[in-house]
Parts: sequence; structure tokens; C-alpha cells
Amino acid sequence: MTDNVIISIKGKQLYAEGSPEEMELVTAGTLHWDGQGGCTVSYQESELTGLEGTTTRLHIDGRRVTLLREGSINSQMVFEEGRRHLSMYETPYGELSIGVCTRRMRSTLDEAGGDLEIDYAIEIDNLVAGQNLFRMNVKKNPPLRQ
Repeated sequence: MTDNVIISIKGKQLYAEGSPEEMELVTAGTLHWDGQGGCTVSYQESELTGLEGTTTRLHIDGRRVTLLREGSINSQMVFEEGRRHLSMYETPYGELSIGVCTRRMRSTLDEAGGDLEIDYAIEIDNLVAGQNLFRMNVKKNPPLRQ
């Protein structure tokens, strides 16, 4: 089952040097349930995120979230609490292999929508390059009144 939804995303990045960067995006998207307990949230990135022309899909399946980006930027990141996963991340300068260490992950997503929160660190060459907090709220679009 696929529903049209409103997605609110808040991201915060903390780097070893410099001040924190915060981003907030509200966009339309879809929520699709696969019938086996997993779901996929999809949306188009915008100029605001610097990823215009990219489709982002988050597949939430139990204790694992897989983020796929396709389009002007292509990448895959896997989040699993207490685990480290290697991922490829495409930059304008070429591909980069990064480590994704998920410290905490919480999901309350169901057929009505809900929240997803991921607290994770990015490693480059086995050194922590930044701490990230990703929060997403998904709400079903109310039907249009005639």
C-alpha cells in the first residue's frame, strides 16, 4: 500500500572544528508498506539540501534503515544501532568510502506515519569526521475536500 505523505526532516551535523550545521526540509513524498513489516519513504531532494535532482529512499526494516540516493548524487548508507557499516558516498570530486556508526536509532513509523530518528557518526579513514542527528516525521496527506 502506497500513501502520499508530508515529510518533515531536521538534520544536525556537528564537526570536530567549526559550528554545527542545521537543515530543515518539509516536502511531499510517499510511504509504501511492503506487506512484510518493512516500509519505504521516498521524496525528491531540493535546492535547499544541495541535492536537487536526487530521489531519496529510506527503507526501514526492523532494526535496519537503508538510505539510497539516486540522481545527481548516488549513495547508499546503512544504519543499524550499535553497528558500523561501510558505505560509498558520491561527491562532486569522486566517490568516497565512509564508515557509518549508528549510536542510536528509533522508529515509530506505522501505516499512519510516525517518526524516525537516527544518531550516527561518519568516519573517513577510520577517523570520526562528524556527528549527525537525523529526524524525520511522516504524516499522511489529508484527502482533498470537494
